[in-house]
Amino acid sequence: MELKEIQNLIKFVAKSGASEVKLETDDVKITIKTSSGDDKETTIVQQVPMQGMPQMQMPQMHAQAPATPAETTATPAKQETASNEDDSKYITVKSPIIGTFYRKPSPDKPTFVEVGDSIKEGDVLCIIEAMKLFNEIESEVSGKIVKVLVDDSSPVEFDQPLFLVDPS
Repeated sequence: MELKEIQNLIKFVAKSGASEVKLETDDVKITIKTSSGDDKETTIVQQVPMQGMPQMQMPQMHAQAPATPAETTATPAKQETASNEDDSKYITVKSPIIGTFYRKPSPDKPTFVEVGDSIKEGDVLCIIEAMKLFNEIESEVSGKIVKVLVDDSSPVEFDQPLFLVDPS
């Protein structure tokens, strides 16, 4: 089983809402546990050697460790609520696909958009590379870029917020 397949399985289980999934094949045992309510997940991957095959070690992956009660306080929740209220007047541009987010058409070119730039419907905001294809992501709204929510060259998920746009 490829690492990419394991990562996709983790994402699928997290979205499905299942609390625990175990998968066992001839050479791999995978247990994915998600804690309820926090959307935190712990994944344990074990490689079991097949007969006649050299033994390979799969790294033990911990996508996110569950938060302990000591780490959870009321103050960050209040700050998050305040920022969500401020962001509610903005339109969120979300990723239509899974892939790698790029702000530039190539490394030696300038970025498509910067914070403060005015955009109109149809303007290219970024590129998302998926399966060696570079997909231009065009704006569906007109307005002003308020915030870029993703770092350049980082992986993005389907429906992940990319930009905040002020439509006024």
